Amino acid sequence: MGKIIAIANQKGGVGKTTTSVNLAASLGVLEKKVLLIDADPQANASSGLGIDVESVEIGTYQILEHSNTPKEAIIATTSPNVDIIPAHIDLVAIEIELVDKENREYMLKQALAEIKEEYDYILIDCAPSLGLLTLNALTAADSVVIPIQCEYFALEGLGKLLNTIKSVQKIHNPNLDIEGLLLTMYDSRLRLSNQVVEEVQKHFNDMVFQTIIQRNVKLSEAPSFGESIIGFDATSKGAANYLSLAEEIIKKNSNSN
Repeated sequence: MGKIIAIANQKGGVGKTTTSVNLAASLGVLEKKVLLIDADPQANASSGLGIDVESVEIGTYQILEHSNTPKEAIIATTSPNVDIIPAHIDLVAIEIELVDKENREYMLKQALAEIKEEYDYILIDCAPSLGLLTLNALTAADSVVIPIQCEYFALEGLGKLLNTIKSVQKIHNPNLDIEGLLLTMYDSRLRLSNQVVEEVQKHFNDMVFQTIIQRNVKLSEAPSFGESIIGFDATSKGAANYLSLAEEIIKKNSNSN
């Protein structure tokens, strides 16, 4: 039974794409079959896994429009056990195009129904906004991972996102769970980083992943080589962190089944 996990936060720069790509690669290395869906017009998850974004002819846009099936859009990546439905800059237009459609929030959910059983995990890298694209992702998802940067304004905007999740649960997707809050860009030398960790754990205790993603140069270098951190430097701290996160998610989901 496939599980669909959206990786969402309307704040930019909190590590959503880094998490999507590297969690997908880590789950793949742990022998899970993974599909990554790039639902961000910036298409960073696609290029981060070595896809030439300019040459994408069928991607998330066509899936949301229902002009192509997901099977036609799936591309195998060089990362073991990881496939991707890539994005292209034309995804920007989808919000406008879907506005008048009936059931516009359910377009992704409907499209994914036919392939959900073929994967252990389907991860959706969401755009840094709470528009129709993200709404489609949250409506299609079983759960959501929320990356939170260990910086001063970490909790700013989180309330807004949690309210959006609540309203999606109420109106579109009563089964949507919060998979967990993921602390990212942690620097143990900074007092501020430690304060943010304490504050988030105090407010949200069990909802926070035990794994914390540390600041790591290799993590920021890997995408420019079109590789996940696992492919780029499997011995790095970043690789260890994301493998630990993948193990935590697998364990949590095997316990709940």
